[in-house]
Amino acid sequence: MGKQMTEMLKGTLEGIVLAILSVQAAYGYEITARLREQGFTEIAEGTVYALLIRIEQKGFVDVEKVPSEKGPPRKVYSLNVQGREFLEEFWSTWSFLAERLEQLHKEGGN
Repeated sequence: MGKQMTEMLKGTLEGIVLAILSVQAAYGYEITARLREQGFTEIAEGTVYALLIRIEQKGFVDVEKVPSEKGPPRKVYSLNVQGREFLEEFWSTWSFLAERLEQLHKEGGN
C-alpha cells in the first residue's frame, strides 16, 4: 500500500469500521478479516484494535464479552445509536467530498 493510500485511510478507517459494524456485530479479528475481504489487505490487526479502543471510548459502540472456545472471552462490538449518528454524518461528508473530487477530476480531463 502506498503512502498516499495509508494517509487517506487514516482519516476514513474509523468510518469504514463503523460501516462494517452497522451490518453485524463483530470482534476484532472478524473486523480485520472483513477489511481484508474488501481489499484492505495491509491493515495490521494492531491498527484495528487501537481503533476499536478509540471508538469504544468515544461511545460509538456497545461491547459485550462473549466466551471463546480458545482463550479469554472475546469483546464483541456492536454499533449503538451514537455510532449510527456518527456513521450517518460520515457518509454525508463522504458523499460531499466524493462529488467534489469527481467534479475536479472531470474538469481536469483525467
